[in-house]
Amino acid sequence: MKTFIEIFDAQFRGLHERSCEFIALVPNQRLFWKPDRVELYSCGEYLLRSAAAVEQTFGGIAARLWDDPFEWTLPEELATPDKIIEYLDEVEATRRKGFAYFTSDADLVREIPAPDQLTPIFQLLLMTISRAEHFQGRAFTVFQMFSAAKVPHL
Repeated sequence: MKTFIEIFDAQFRGLHERSCEFIALVPNQRLFWKPDRVELYSCGEYLLRSAAAVEQTFGGIAARLWDDPFEWTLPEELATPDKIIEYLDEVEATRRKGFAYFTSDADLVREIPAPDQLTPIFQLLLMTISRAEHFQGRAFTVFQMFSAAKVPHL
């Protein structure tokens, strides 16, 4: 039987792999394209928001730094697929570092000061994967506005 840690690890790993696979599908000129007259972000921006959600949570778990990665995840800073892949890999390394603190499912019921109040780690991971997958799904939706290519499966 899989533990909750293994299940969460697989979910976050899958999120990372889908993001890396997806970024390769998006043409450079469409990476930060926004649909006209629609209040949506671009594929690139949604993908960065997805990764930033993971980075913020695991930065908080590993180093108690709950800073919003907004400053260093601006499209101006990560304007190419290669830079985005590099950032995604950094986020994945931060996530792995955070997961190294978990030795058993019992660790997931511990509460940590996340960012405003004490929160069980299990709840924090659940909220983070939900938020990150939501942003990733939005990136896929924007992509489908200009491409008939298949997006990576969840």
